[in-house]
Amino acid sequence: MATTAPPVSAATPPHRGWRIARAVALGLLTAIAAAWLVLFITKGRFLKRPFESIVGRLTGREVQVGGDFQLYFAPWHIAFRAEGLRISNPGWATRPYLFTADRIDSRIAPLSLLWGKRHLSWLDLTNGAVDLEWDAAHRTNSWTFGAPKQGGKPLDLPRIDRATATGTTVRYRDPRMRLVADLKLDTIRSTDARIGDAVGVRGGGRLRDTPFTVAARLLSPDATVARGRNELVLRARAAGNVIDVAGTLPSIAAVENVPLAVRARGRNLASLLDIIGVVIPNTRDYRLRAQLVQSGQEYRFTRIAGTFGDSDVAGRLTVSNGERLHLDSQLETKRLDIVDAAPFIGYNPDIVAARGAVAAAAATGAGPQRIMPDAELPVATMQRFDADLKWRIGTLRSRRVPISDVDVTLALDRGRLALSPLTFAMARGNVAADAVFDTRQRPSAVRYDIRLAPTPMARLLAGYGVAEAGTTGTIRGRIQLAGRGDTIHDSLATANGRIAFVMPAGTLWTRNVELSELDIGTFVQKMFQDELKEPVRINCGLVAFTVRGGVAATDPILIDTTKNVILGRGGFSFRDESVDLAIRADAKKFSLFSGQSPVGIGGTFADPGLRVISPQLLARAGAGLGLAVVATPIAGLLAFIDPGDAKAAQCGPVLGARTAAAQRTDTGEPRKDVGNGQTGEAAPKRKKFLGIF
Repeated sequence: MATTAPPVSAATPPHRGWRIARAVALGLLTAIAAAWLVLFITKGRFLKRPFESIVGRLTGREVQVGGDFQLYFAPWHIAFRAEGLRISNPGWATRPYLFTADRIDSRIAPLSLLWGKRHLSWLDLTNGAVDLEWDAAHRTNSWTFGAPKQGGKPLDLPRIDRATATGTTVRYRDPRMRLVADLKLDTIRSTDARIGDAVGVRGGGRLRDTPFTVAARLLSPDATVARGRNELVLRARAAGNVIDVAGTLPSIAAVENVPLAVRARGRNLASLLDIIGVVIPNTRDYRLRAQLVQSGQEYRFTRIAGTFGDSDVAGRLTVSNGERLHLDSQLETKRLDIVDAAPFIGYNPDIVAARGAVAAAAATGAGPQRIMPDAELPVATMQRFDADLKWRIGTLRSRRVPISDVDVTLALDRGRLALSPLTFAMARGNVAADAVFDTRQRPSAVRYDIRLAPTPMARLLAGYGVAEAGTTGTIRGRIQLAGRGDTIHDSLATANGRIAFVMPAGTLWTRNVELSELDIGTFVQKMFQDELKEPVRINCGLVAFTVRGGVAATDPILIDTTKNVILGRGGFSFRDESVDLAIRADAKKFSLFSGQSPVGIGGTFADPGLRVISPQLLARAGAGLGLAVVATPIAGLLAFIDPGDAKAAQCGPVLGARTAAAQRTDTGEPRKDVGNGQTGEAAPKRKKFLGIF
C-alpha cells in the first residue's frame, strides 16, 4: 500500500510582523520629521488659511490673521505667532471683535492641549483688545464658544510662565445692569510665572446713566497667571461717591458666590443708589461697610454697618436684578436724629440742619413762610423698581416729643408705595399709621390714616410748657385724610377727611385752664389761697376738624371740665398753611373779673401766634372803663362778670368723636354753641351780658 506524504504548508517568516511594524513606525517618524522640518523651514506660514478655517469652525467665530502667521515646533513647544489677529464676536454683540491684537507671539506646551489645561511657556502680546459682553437676556456671553444654548461660562486664563503684555485694553458690557466699562492694564512683565509687583488697571465707564472712574490693582498677579487665587482691590468714583471693593477671586473674572468687602462714602446716599435707578430720601454725609456676595441675579449686602448724618444704621440688603429691579432690606437704627428723618417728608437735611424747616421747605418750591415741603415724588423712578423694607429704630432724637420703638414696613409695587404699618411709641403712648402713595393714578392718590393710642398729655406736651405734676389726663386720636397730588403739600391741600383727638376723664393743672379763660378772679383767688396747682378734672374733651378740599373746620372743639366748658371755632388750611382759631372758656359758676372773650390762634403753621387779648376783650375793657368814668370804679367791673351759665357736655358723643351736629348738653339737648363743622368766622358770637345785653 502506497504511503501519502503530508502537504507542505507555506511557513510564515518568524520576523515578518516585526519588520512591518518597524517599517510603519519608521515611516511615521520620517513623516513627522519631514513635517517638522517643513514647518520649521517654512515657519508654517502656509497653514494660515487652514488655521483660520479650522479654528473658526471649532469656535463658531470668524478668525482672521491680517499679517504674518507662523505655526511650527521650536523644537518641542508649539511656536505660534500672528500679526493682526481678529476673532469675531457673536452676531448679537455690539462690537465686531471679541479679541484683536497687533501681534501675539507665544510658545505652547503641546501635551497641555490634550488635557485641556493650556500652558504657555511665554507670551508676548502687543496692543491686545478684549471685548467681553453678555447678551440682553443674560444667558450667554461673548467669550463662551459653541452653541448659544450652552450658556455663559466663566472667563478662564491659561497658565503663563513668562509674559510681556503692553497696551492691553478690556471692554466689559452687561446690558441687564446697563454697565459699560473700558479698562486699560498696565504693562505686564513676568518671569518664571512670577510678575512680582501688583498690576494696575484703570479706566471708566457708565453705569445706567452715571459716568464713573475706576482704579484697581491685582495684588497677586503671580497666582493669577498660575490660575490660582486673585487678590483684588478696586476703587470706583461716581456721582460724588467713593466705593472700595476688596476680595480674593477664584479666577480673574469669577465673582459669583465670592464674598467681597465693600466700603462706600459720600455726601448723599441717595446719589449712590440713584446710579442703579433706586430712589431713596436724601441723606447727609454717610459712611457704610458691608459684605457683598453676587449669586445669579442677586446681589446680597450683609453685615451692613455705618452712619448717615448723626444717625447709625445696620442690617442687610438684597438687590435682585431680574425682569424688574427689586430691593429687599431689613435695617436697624439705634438712634435716628430728627434732622436725618426730615428727608422722609421731602426736606433737604443739610438745609434743615443749617437754616431750619422753613428754609428747607422753600428749597422745594414752597411759598414764603410755609413749612410743608413741595418736593415732588419721583414718579417715573418709583414705577421702575419694587422694594420691601423693614426698619426698626430704637430712638428718634427730638427736642420736644419723645419718640422711640419705631417700626417701619414699606412696600413699593409698580409705583404704589405703602407704609403699612408704621408704628412708634410717643410719650408713653403708641402711634400706628398707614400711608399709601399710589403714583399709578394721576395725579397720585394719597391716603393717610394715623392712630394715637391713649397717651399721657403731660409727657406728650412736656416740650410745650406742660409739666407732669398735677396732670393725669390722657389723649387719643385719629387722622384720616385722602387727597391727590405728587407732593405732600398738594396731597393735603386737596384732602378730605377728619381729624379728631379725644380726652377722657383726667386732671390738668388749674393754671392751664384759667389761663385759657382769662378768669382773673379765680386766678387771684387761688393765688391767695395757695391753690395754684390744684388739679381741675376734665370730664371729657374733643378737638376735631372736618377737612374739605384741604380746609379744616372745627367739628367741634368741646372740652368739659368741672368748672368750664371750652369751645372753639374756626379752622386752618393746608392750602396756604394759615391758622384762624378762637377758643373760649365759659364758666359753669359765677365769676368776677372774667374776660369772656376768645383766645385767638392765628398766623401760619410755621409761625403761629396766640392772641390772648382779643378784640372782644379790648371792647369789654373799653366798656368797663366807660362805666368806671360815668359811675363808680366798682361799676367798671360789671363788664368782666361771668354769669356762669355754660351748659355741661354729654360725654358720650364727645368720647365717640362725633361731629358737632351729634353733640348734646348734659340734659340731652342739641348744642348750639359748637358750630356746624363749616368754615366761617373764627370767633364765636359773644355771650350776652347777664343774658340780657
